[in-house]
Formats: sequence, structure tokens, C-alpha cells
Amino acid sequence: MQKCDKLIIPGGESTTQLLLIDKLGLREALIEFGKSKAIMGTCAGLIILGNTREHLPSDPLGLIDIKVKRNAYGRQVDSFIDTIQLDLNGMSAEFEGVFIRAPKIMDLGKDVKPLGYLGKDIVLAANERILVATFHPELTDNPVIHRFFIDHFA
Repeated sequence: MQKCDKLIIPGGESTTQLLLIDKLGLREALIEFGKSKAIMGTCAGLIILGNTREHLPSDPLGLIDIKVKRNAYGRQVDSFIDTIQLDLNGMSAEFEGVFIRAPKIMDLGKDVKPLGYLGKDIVLAANERILVATFHPELTDNPVIHRFFIDHFA
């Protein structure tokens, strides 16, 4: 990680990812990385970066002050695609959101800014160095969110 400028923690299974982070001794390195460099987390990555322990084997990394509910939209068979409204520092756009056993952001800390909505649900948020999405922007052909991460996070 010392050679990286930015990091993306992808979707997947947050329980398994946290177990591996701890088994491989990466917890402190990831926390230190996130204190000075940018990290983006999608779906399970959001859960890992947040601060809600709900049914996890260990504490998440706590790098962004968000309260998260896991699998908030239902099970795997309840996965869906819907249009998200983005507000990326004044640039408004629509985005196709792919939600697979998606978490829901239930509450934001005072230093966290909402950047995207599905109806009234916040689905994209950020603090100074951390960008999180409840959906999978990597599963679309639209690079706008990844470009925003690369261009706007130090």
C-alpha cells in the first residue's frame, strides 16, 4: 500500500473481507492509509469503511462516520438496478445504480456529505478522504463516479 496513492475496497462479503483483513494483519495499515490517503468503498467496502458493527465479526475500520444497515434492500434475489441522482460538487447527473444485497446509509456524521440519492435514500457519500457507495458503480460502463474519486480526492 505504500506505493499506492488511492485505494478501492470493492463489494463482496463484508464479513469475509473483515476476517481476511484481520487474519492478514492489514487493519492498522488500512486505517493509517485512510488517515492520509483516499479510499473508495462500494457496497461491502462501504460497510468496512464505516463505523457500524451490525452482525460483523470485528469492528469496521471507522474511517467515515456513517451508520449502516447491511442487506437493507433484501436478499440476493431482491437485487435491482435503478436511477440515482448525483450531486458531485455542483455537477448534477443521473447514474444507473446496481444494488446487490445493498446496504443502506441510515445516518451521516457531521463531516460526511451526501452526494447521491435513490429517492430519499443516501447512496453515495464522502468525507475529506473517503468516498462510499451503497451500490456497484464498477458494474456499469459509466466512469463518472470513479473519475470523481480520482480527480477530487487527495
